[in-house]
Amino acid sequence: MGVQGTLEYLSDLLNSVKSKKKKKQIQTVAVKIRMDCDGCGRKVKKVLSGVKGAKSVDIDLKQQKATVTGYVDAKKVLKAAQSTKKKCELWPYVPFTLVAHPYVAGAYDKKAPPNMVRSLPSTATITESAVDDHYTQMFSEDNPNACSVM
Repeated sequence: MGVQGTLEYLSDLLNSVKSKKKKKQIQTVAVKIRMDCDGCGRKVKKVLSGVKGAKSVDIDLKQQKATVTGYVDAKKVLKAAQSTKKKCELWPYVPFTLVAHPYVAGAYDKKAPPNMVRSLPSTATITESAVDDHYTQMFSEDNPNACSVM
C-alpha cells in the first residue's frame, strides 16, 4: 500500500464519518387538546397519525389527551394538532410526587387529572407575602409585646 492508497483510505474514512446521521430516538409526546365527541377524537387521531415518524397515536377523551409515540418532534406534533383548529398545548401535568410544592398557586389546577399537578419550572419558589410576614412577627418570641395570651 503506497502513499496514494493510504490517502484514498483516509479520505474514504473521513467521508464515511461525515455522512452518518444521528438516529432519532423514539419519543412519546403528549398533547392536551380539546375534544368533545368521538368525531373530534377520530379527526385528531387522523391528523396526528399523518405526522412523519409517528408509530402509534392514542386518544383519551376523558382526559382530553392525545399521545403520539414514534420518531417525532414535539414541535411538529403540536403544529399538527393546532392545524385541527382546536385549542391545544403540550401536556402540562406531572404526578404530584415529582413536584416539590404541589399546592403552590401555579401548580395546583382543579381541572387536572387525579394525582396530577401542573409542571412548574424548577426556579419557581414559594414567596412570603406581607401578610405572612406580619403574622410571623406578631407571634415572635423576640418581641415581648407580641401576644398578651402567652
